[in-house]
Amino acid sequence: MTSPHVLPDRPLGIALIGTGFMGKCHALAWRNVAAVFGGAHHRLEILSDATPESAQRFADQFGFARATAHWEEAVSDTSVDVVSITAPNGMHRPMAEAALEAGKHVWLEKPMALTLGDAEAMAATAAAHPDQATMLGYNYLRSPAFQSAHMMIRDGAIGTPLAFRGVYDEDYSADPLLPWSWRMTHEGGGLGALGDLGCHLVSHMLALMGPVTEIVAQTQVAIPTRPSPDGQKPVENEDSALAMLRFASGAQGSFATSRVARGRKCRLQWEVHGSEGTIVFDQENMNELWVHRAGEAGFVRHLTGPDQPDFAAFCPAPGHNFGFNEQKVVEARDFLAAIAGGPNAGPDFAHGLEIEKIIHAMAASNGQTIRIERRRP
Repeated sequence: MTSPHVLPDRPLGIALIGTGFMGKCHALAWRNVAAVFGGAHHRLEILSDATPESAQRFADQFGFARATAHWEEAVSDTSVDVVSITAPNGMHRPMAEAALEAGKHVWLEKPMALTLGDAEAMAATAAAHPDQATMLGYNYLRSPAFQSAHMMIRDGAIGTPLAFRGVYDEDYSADPLLPWSWRMTHEGGGLGALGDLGCHLVSHMLALMGPVTEIVAQTQVAIPTRPSPDGQKPVENEDSALAMLRFASGAQGSFATSRVARGRKCRLQWEVHGSEGTIVFDQENMNELWVHRAGEAGFVRHLTGPDQPDFAAFCPAPGHNFGFNEQKVVEARDFLAAIAGGPNAGPDFAHGLEIEKIIHAMAASNGQTIRIERRRP
């Protein structure tokens, strides 16, 4: 299927840094984006990982022409136009800034950075290189169900949005015997549940409700220490967070996130209450929306299908379901459209900084109200 988006008219050279869960997602997206949306098939030029052995193994598996254990070689390679960065959080700033300064476009996984200061510096570097496109990996924004909900709210299908209630819970850290890791430190991981999960919920919240002006929040370290070969080590960043919010529109919001919520796997769930109806979404059931309109007895289930954005590019039959990796392919298409000079669907680094401001305000609140300075257009 040909994409209505204008895409680059030549193959681009791709570098990938990192080979974990998200590294594989980026590799799949780069391999599949032309098959789904048309346009050039891009060149998988060079892959970087921590050791020469793992770099070569994954370069062979993912289909990259070359491998290196030195990420600096990947970002400076003259055959590379685009750098995908899926490395640990603490490397995001140096890698992204080096890539931008080398004239590359940058697709960076969230969270943007360890600290708000780092995110501000990265946004400034991106602004100083306006010919380079940036994109942050908020792939949950790309599901057909979410895109459909966004359009419904934008077009007034549920009237004026009055309130947002959102939760993003998982249980990957619920076991107290889970070993300590860098992810649980400020130096290596930055924020905890807020940086890993909550930022995704914030990306949805901002897209649906607009800017946030006030936040009051609390965080909790539910499991204070974790086992390591050197004995118990402290957990420095939050296991969970709760917040109340006020939007610039005057609407109110509630927010919760946890990495220790037993039984929850990917509960990115929210509902928007409007003056004429309500919309409910849950990523664990990502192929459906529940919509209520004034005058109806209850909620109506809407299954994903080819009438929703981007679904038909993958499958012409309704109800056949969309998946996690398909969201990443759509994100790659949107990034390529920005590289080709079209509108950047984002979040780019400038919009990503707005997400970082919110999650860092939540981490700092400790029950006190914090006002969010709005970015000037």
